[in-house]
Amino acid sequence: MKLNLLAVGNKMPTWVTDGYQEYAKRLPRECKLVLHEISPAKRGKSGSSSQWMREEGDRILATIPDNHHVIALDVNGKTWSTEQLAKQLENWQADGRDVSLLVGGPDGLTDECLQRANQRWSLSALTLPHPLVRIVMAEQLYRAWTVLQNHPYHRA
Repeated sequence: MKLNLLAVGNKMPTWVTDGYQEYAKRLPRECKLVLHEISPAKRGKSGSSSQWMREEGDRILATIPDNHHVIALDVNGKTWSTEQLAKQLENWQADGRDVSLLVGGPDGLTDECLQRANQRWSLSALTLPHPLVRIVMAEQLYRAWTVLQNHPYHRA
């Protein structure tokens, strides 16, 4: 199974890239995490947040293969404990399909992206900076994998 992280934004600071890569490289080949950066909409004096969000949403949707299991990161989604995330990861692996995890831009995900999702996941009720979400997701996916492997990384 391949986990595809589709995240709006590029040209991240070094600390974001390094943090993400640290956890992504720890995951084994059979649970590989791959980042796909989606170009953000050009924001300026003209235009609106709904227009920019729609443009980013169209780019996200165009990147998702038809047969993927899709999880949208959404503040209104379900929150999972580490153990619940591990169970989700186990279910995704058993399903046999690759997974696409959607992270919107500053304005969030469009209704079309949310409708395309098979699941909605909330990392927190807090508003997190989008660059930080990449690191948190990579670490949590690694942690969930270690739970399934009975690895001592996670201490419950």
